[in-house]
Amino acid sequence: MSRFEEILTAHSEVLLKALYRSASSHDDRAPGGTARTRQVAENLGLSYPQLVCAVGFNPHIENLSDVIAIMGFSSYDALARERNLAFVNDIYQQLSIRDILALYLHVAGSAPMLEIIQHLLQKRLEKIEERIEQTVSSLFIERYKKEMRAIYSDGVAQIDFAETRLEKTHSGFRALLNKVALIVESRLIPVGDIFFRASILPEEKRRLIIRGLIPREIVEARLADAKISEQERYVLEDQLKLLDA
Repeated sequence: MSRFEEILTAHSEVLLKALYRSASSHDDRAPGGTARTRQVAENLGLSYPQLVCAVGFNPHIENLSDVIAIMGFSSYDALARERNLAFVNDIYQQLSIRDILALYLHVAGSAPMLEIIQHLLQKRLEKIEERIEQTVSSLFIERYKKEMRAIYSDGVAQIDFAETRLEKTHSGFRALLNKVALIVESRLIPVGDIFFRASILPEEKRRLIIRGLIPREIVEARLADAKISEQERYVLEDQLKLLDA
């Protein structure tokens, strides 16, 4: 387990001891604010964004005023502001993809922290997608794919989040991630509901069939609908022929 995960998941007493030992000084001459926080982070072998996120998303932190003071913050709200800024704006720099995956894995067990993550998630993803469009970096793209898979597989995504992503029918990121398959695999939305939507592109439906995510009877039921487009009908019939070959 990484130091980030240790702090993120530590119980109250363990967290207090770890932060107390890592504070450089506790007298009146000790630095406060960001300087104190950065010193504590350095002593723990963490970056500033890692520390504020690991402590800030720890499910016990809101009631640990001593820990908040040791870090140099005047209140939980002050820490929460820094935590939220770091989570939204640090794109695989000082917060690594490993840290982000650990965060999603563990935060799902705390309803209050999960709600905070869900509130911030869209802003973070917009930042990531903007960076990818600017850099077209294969490294960023691979990390983004890992993050999105974790969002769905670890129970961070909710129905409203999935529906918002599905509204962007022609998004390049939707195709890049095969988001429809991610949503089907997460079981957030019933597979029959997804497959019968006209907003799901024919090629997306083909990929779902190829991956074995759509039972044959659902495909046949969709084909029985006289209102589907000729393109969709051709794609579905062609895929059934390939399955029968």
